[in-house]
Amino acid sequence: MNDFVFHTPTKVVFGKGTEDQVGALVKEQGGTKVLVHFGGSSAKKSGLLDRVCASLEQAGIPYVTLGGVVPNPLLSLVYQGIDLCKKEGVDFILAVGGGSVIDSSKAIGYGLANDFDVWDLFDRKNTATGCAPIGAVLTIAAAGSEMSDSTVITKDEGMLKRGYNSSYCRCRFAVMDPELTYTLPAYQTASGVTDIMMHILERYLVKEETMEVTDTMAEAVLRAVRKYGAILRDDPKNYKARAEIMWAGSLAHNGLLNCGGPVGDWASHQIEMELSGMFGVAHGAGLAAVWGSWARYVLDEKPERFAQLAHNVCGVADSGDARADALKGIENMEDFFRSIHMPTNIRELGIDPLTEEQIEELAEKCTYFGQRTVGRFKVLQKEDLKAIYRMAR
Repeated sequence: MNDFVFHTPTKVVFGKGTEDQVGALVKEQGGTKVLVHFGGSSAKKSGLLDRVCASLEQAGIPYVTLGGVVPNPLLSLVYQGIDLCKKEGVDFILAVGGGSVIDSSKAIGYGLANDFDVWDLFDRKNTATGCAPIGAVLTIAAAGSEMSDSTVITKDEGMLKRGYNSSYCRCRFAVMDPELTYTLPAYQTASGVTDIMMHILERYLVKEETMEVTDTMAEAVLRAVRKYGAILRDDPKNYKARAEIMWAGSLAHNGLLNCGGPVGDWASHQIEMELSGMFGVAHGAGLAAVWGSWARYVLDEKPERFAQLAHNVCGVADSGDARADALKGIENMEDFFRSIHMPTNIRELGIDPLTEEQIEELAEKCTYFGQRTVGRFKVLQKEDLKAIYRMAR
């Protein structure tokens, strides 16, 4: 097993009506003027934005607002946010939304704290030395950005989707009210469930030695997400199920399930990021569409690890044949995705056909135009990536 540092400084305030505490939480962090950053009209229509702003007003904290964040958040809006914050003297950023809004907020925070083009972070041309403080009011259980050290932004020109990791951007607090997720469309809920599972699987499916304690936690969270994800398919206002999924989303991506193991594989995420960058598909749905093809492609590197997943999460009986059990586990995972109406191939994402020219471009972008390989379970070159995209279409 590997040595590790587990650092999760985010204060979690979890429960019904907790968004009313935002003003006090910002004041506790020393914020004196806030950018309230959000997505589309749902935050306004639901009244959430009004409640958040009322809480800030009650605490005597002035604020400005900036909406318009879209799934796969765009660099152009990040630049607008940086300019607005500098003009208005903002010293705290409050994200009201899901992972895209939080990621956009983190990028704005980086832009405020570093004296260079923020895209240089994502383009690997520079390194962050800080980030403006950020808080989050979570409305979608999926990305885990409310407790993670990562952010993903899409550059409008060329639709390049890139991530950056640093503890500087971890939220100072995360307000998590499961009731705020009641009105999510079923497809978005299911995409979130899939994203949560993938954050765990990326860490779990590794060749290196791991800690049994961490493995056991990962397996338990995966089983819970499958259980409560299925409940939400049929009962979207089930508070317990919403709460379980919301907390699972944070645990899946706050570093806990890395402890004692390697950094994880992350190939499925990299493969999908290019799909969502090119076609604008929902991230979780894209992951469901490519994961099975990736899994079958890399399986023979260590079938015993996939078999452990099959036995401990998917309920596959141990036959003594690790490879056969592993394949049954992959099939079982795909059956679960289908049960919550997620795609299991690219065609079911609505991309039909995925052309050879598009596959070439996807693989080229995924390798950063030949500058890197992808994955650790099996190190993937450009030709490997093209093969996986073909398997998945």
